[in-house]
Amino acid sequence: MAITIWRLCGRAPNSRQLLVTACFLFLFWCLSLYRVTTINQSRESDLLKAEIIRLSENYVRALARENSDIVDGPYAGRFTAYDLKKTIAVLLESMLDRIDHLEAKVNITRLGGLLGLSSNLSQHQNNNVNPAKGIINAEEGIGSWLFGRIRHALGIDVIKGVTQECALTAEDKQLFPNCEGKVVWMRQMWKSDPCYGAYGVDGSECSFVMYLSEVEGWCPKKAWRGKVQILPEDTKLIRYANISTDIEELMKVLVDPNERQGYAWIRMRIRRMWPRFSKAMKSLQLKQDMNGRRKKKILVHLGLLSKQSGWKFAESQFKGGPLGELVQWSDLVATLFLLGHQLTITSEAEQLAGILNKLPAANSPCQSRKELPVDIIYTDIVGLRQFKKHVKGGYGKFSCLLRIVDSFGTEPAYNLRSWAKAHKILTTWGGQDLQPQQFFTMFPHSPDNSFMGFVVEQHLNDTNVVKIERRNQALVYGKNEYMWEDDDLVQGKAAYLDVIKSLVEIHGTVYIDTDAKNKTHSIPSYVNNHGLLNGEDLHTLLRQSKIFIGLGFPYEGPAPLEAIANGAVFINPKFNPPHSSKNTKFFKGKPTERKLTSQHPYAEQFLGEPYVYTIDIKNIQQVKDTVSRILHRNEFHPYMPYEYTEEGMLQRMNAYIEHQNFCQFQKQPAKWPPNSAVKFILGEKGVSCKDACWAKNLICDPSHFRDINSKESLLESGATCPQSKEITGILYPSFNTVTNECETQKEEFLFSCVGEHLELQRLCPCRNYIKGQTALCQGCEV
Repeated sequence: MAITIWRLCGRAPNSRQLLVTACFLFLFWCLSLYRVTTINQSRESDLLKAEIIRLSENYVRALARENSDIVDGPYAGRFTAYDLKKTIAVLLESMLDRIDHLEAKVNITRLGGLLGLSSNLSQHQNNNVNPAKGIINAEEGIGSWLFGRIRHALGIDVIKGVTQECALTAEDKQLFPNCEGKVVWMRQMWKSDPCYGAYGVDGSECSFVMYLSEVEGWCPKKAWRGKVQILPEDTKLIRYANISTDIEELMKVLVDPNERQGYAWIRMRIRRMWPRFSKAMKSLQLKQDMNGRRKKKILVHLGLLSKQSGWKFAESQFKGGPLGELVQWSDLVATLFLLGHQLTITSEAEQLAGILNKLPAANSPCQSRKELPVDIIYTDIVGLRQFKKHVKGGYGKFSCLLRIVDSFGTEPAYNLRSWAKAHKILTTWGGQDLQPQQFFTMFPHSPDNSFMGFVVEQHLNDTNVVKIERRNQALVYGKNEYMWEDDDLVQGKAAYLDVIKSLVEIHGTVYIDTDAKNKTHSIPSYVNNHGLLNGEDLHTLLRQSKIFIGLGFPYEGPAPLEAIANGAVFINPKFNPPHSSKNTKFFKGKPTERKLTSQHPYAEQFLGEPYVYTIDIKNIQQVKDTVSRILHRNEFHPYMPYEYTEEGMLQRMNAYIEHQNFCQFQKQPAKWPPNSAVKFILGEKGVSCKDACWAKNLICDPSHFRDINSKESLLESGATCPQSKEITGILYPSFNTVTNECETQKEEFLFSCVGEHLELQRLCPCRNYIKGQTALCQGCEV
């Protein structure tokens, strides 16, 4: 009734009203207690007692709701109404003293009869009885029992500093493995920025756990939400992604920030390929449902084009500079726009700083992501450095939104800074402490990273192709002169070309620096050099040629796939020993131990003959036999892997955007790819999971390592280990064949498909894949 009156008055109760109401309750309680202790009717007493408890609890909860806007120390008022509970708790503790005084005068025999206990209470007074089940310890008495029930609802223990469900259970620690470490960090650092205090952190353990659960998501929320019903999202506010094929709208977004015209080549490629992209988008819509996708706000920052990078990509894009990265960025921008997402594109650090300065609390270390007006950020390593520089302490809130375009990949051992530093493999490119699948590669190098890819360009339509005659000629893959010269690892290029020249004409598309004086040219005189060609002319030359000649460098570029798509056969130089960071200057500092067995491992592994011949170019007889075999077969059929078509890239990137979520910190079974697509395999000794899965025609999927990281999973897979232990490293979970122990992974950032050891049998999560779309399992495209 008092609550209703206050609501009608339109104001919250003051302390005088609270005191009067408390006194009224005290009087009512005393009368009720007298009635209970003087009338020997146990059923009526129980009903009355239950009613008192119910009314008291309802009263306090109503007061808490009335004061829900109060900011109350370690918790936001909307959660607990902490100060109000503390005030009422003080009043009720005073009432408890009075009740205890009255209770001393009550006849213990009548009380015993009321509770249905034995008349000889002396025999039972030491029994510990559970009040929660309605049985009361006679030594406590009804007053203490009643207050104990009410203090549970009111939080009177707060007066004495008792923790309110703040302790992490064993289950909490298992489901939220990073929570405990974050709490330790908060104890030391919560005063480092005032934003923590603004969120209600006051140095208490409860405030740490509350903040880490409600704001950052590292800890469980169940203790704080209680029975509060979470309102469903208003579907009217959801923005859906609609397919967009208007290239002029994209060009309005892709505007050069300065006179350097860094986007010139990208714009040119997108315009040239737009008709095929648009056609592929319509084709994909017929194959799978593209409705109901949320429109994502995506920031694209091309750090490699910035002046600060020092790489001069913008200045060299039309002078024979590296174009593989620009190809990938061009196709990514086109794909994101076609899929209907909202794009913001930058390439200069000043642009990035201007955008970040507008973001709410971008520099604040408090990690609330709910207020960020961006869902995904695509950048490269240079851009990542610029990003960190401008957001500083606020980087943490953005880190799980990042997607790093990384041509050659970053392996888990190099990615985790503490591990890389301890093992002396930390490089300038590594140590980013991201989840390995946040790195997006040009080719499917390692399943530890995500395969982004690019689109192999096709300039010639069917009408033009018919008019082009295949000639007895070969085109060399090498647009810069230095690629034609011998180096420490690839020798004998001149003799290699001489053999091929004896069988076919040799052509080149080498950029010659006319400004260089007195330069000795390394291109043989018999080579017909066309200079740098535009896309259509280059593809016409490829269509005329029977062979595309690899020289060993550049590694893993798009050109061999373009040649194969035009029907030319690629000669792929084999490396023995394989090229890696241990013996090749090019890979020094790159965060990977990958061993390249040829110039183009993807062409070697996924394509093979008759499209690709991987040979030792120093073996002159093998070179001659291979060229003769190609010419004798006289079969030059164009081939394009689906994953390198416009449609394949649209399908793959759409699946990533829809399903990948790196901001989920709770340990739970992987939902994508689904369990139905995954098999768990115990590999042979000394074999990596990448190779163990591939031997079964499957792909290692690191997202499912967490599901099998246990002794039980190893036993189910055939391991025989009576004991187990946790180890930090890239080789686990594994069965140690020497110690007969099951070894599980302690650090989840080190789950890796590529680690191998002679003594270990690795337990591997292996998934199926769509032929021609290796990044996706069967059914994962939707």
